[in-house]
Amino acid sequence: MILDVSIGIMAYNEEANIGRLLQSLLGQKFIHGFLKEIFVVASGCTDRTEDIVQDFMKRDKRIKLLIQPQREGKPSAINLFLSKASSDILILESGDTVPDQGSLNMLVEPFKDPNIGMTGAHPIPVNQKSRFIGFAVHLMWSLHHQIALSTPKLGELVAFRNFVRKIPRDTAVDEASIEAIVREADYQLRYVPEAIVRNKGPENIRDFIKQRRRIAAGHKHLLRKQNYQVSTYNSFRILAILLREHSWNLRDTIWTLGAIGLEIIGRIFGYYDFYIRKKNPFVWDIASSTKRWN
Repeated sequence: MILDVSIGIMAYNEEANIGRLLQSLLGQKFIHGFLKEIFVVASGCTDRTEDIVQDFMKRDKRIKLLIQPQREGKPSAINLFLSKASSDILILESGDTVPDQGSLNMLVEPFKDPNIGMTGAHPIPVNQKSRFIGFAVHLMWSLHHQIALSTPKLGELVAFRNFVRKIPRDTAVDEASIEAIVREADYQLRYVPEAIVRNKGPENIRDFIKQRRRIAAGHKHLLRKQNYQVSTYNSFRILAILLREHSWNLRDTIWTLGAIGLEIIGRIFGYYDFYIRKKNPFVWDIASSTKRWN
């Protein structure tokens, strides 16, 4: 059975990467699906994102540009995509990521099983491990991968059946909110580790904490609003993997402790935002270094 596929790209000032991403998507080979349409939702862009997308639209009529004049938050952009997409399977991709060849087909294949409602790719950052922040970013996504192998946590590039009409407009963790909807509908999640998506993590401590702060507050809001907690937010599980997988050389040990410290700081700020400031950052302050691909 060949399934129609719609791709939604959420973009805010992505001129540095949107062309690379669209080129990759148009070059993807599908066996288990048929790429019907690609929607780019440009939200309050002030750079050349829209111009680049319009150039690609002249080359391929499957590409469609949806413009939000004001930045209303990623959930609003996703809901606009959900209202327009018409395929069996919807793929959601951030404008600052790039999938490896074949990854989208791998995400679609599990839907041959009618019990599968959502699949997710394996994010691998392009940051350099030789620097502390790059090490911390790789460590975070490595832990995400190890946990997802046993208890799926899906993010950065996900696919799901076209029954999700909308997600909460005030969620700061959109893929996790979709997970909650899929699980509530009694579908299963499937992590696809062979489906690689390249992403860009923060390049400095300020942006790292800013990102982790937003995610910490977002997960607290998710638990309260949708009564759902992702598998990667279990501190004991994370610690167990760290102890099992850690290399224990001096540099890695010091940097791992530093990364743990940054995560703790991010969570403290996130919990402060949630419990004290009553703030849910669904329109979040962008970690600008994540937008600069080398």
